[in-house]
Amino acid sequence: MKAKEIAYSALFAALTAVGAQISIPIGEVPVTLQVLFVLLSGLILGARLGFLSQAIYLLMGAIGLPVFAGFKGGFVYLYGPTGGYLIAFPVAAFLVGLISERYENLKGYILGSLTGIGVIYLLGWLRLGFYFGGNFGKAFAVGVAPFVVIDLIKAGVAVVVADRVKKSGVI
Repeated sequence: MKAKEIAYSALFAALTAVGAQISIPIGEVPVTLQVLFVLLSGLILGARLGFLSQAIYLLMGAIGLPVFAGFKGGFVYLYGPTGGYLIAFPVAAFLVGLISERYENLKGYILGSLTGIGVIYLLGWLRLGFYFGGNFGKAFAVGVAPFVVIDLIKAGVAVVVADRVKKSGVI
């Protein structure tokens, strides 16, 4: 790997950690800016480096660094109620990057972002459902429904930012 690739991956891991601290608690699952940075990592860095940046973020949190929402860290958070969302981040970044690399245009960025959000919701909803003792209806009502509009706005922001960054030739 090139030093530039390592630096960009580390930058997006750090941005995701900062995004986690911009948090509005609304129950078991807080509103944060993590999804924005997960989407941006895939859109800007591509599948491989987007995945790497989010894997670094999870590793930092798993070893105890306070990078998860509310300045929390430790492996227990990957198993807790929001663990499915966290585990989905590298997968989502990879898929966002894969789709956006295949279709290098706004439609590809939008499709990639929606796919990424879908993966985050699916894995997060499943884990939360098991946390609630198999009550997947409650998990959907608590962990997915309140976030749809907010995350669609984040996706729109990510698409616009990524498009401008790519057109600028900075990355």
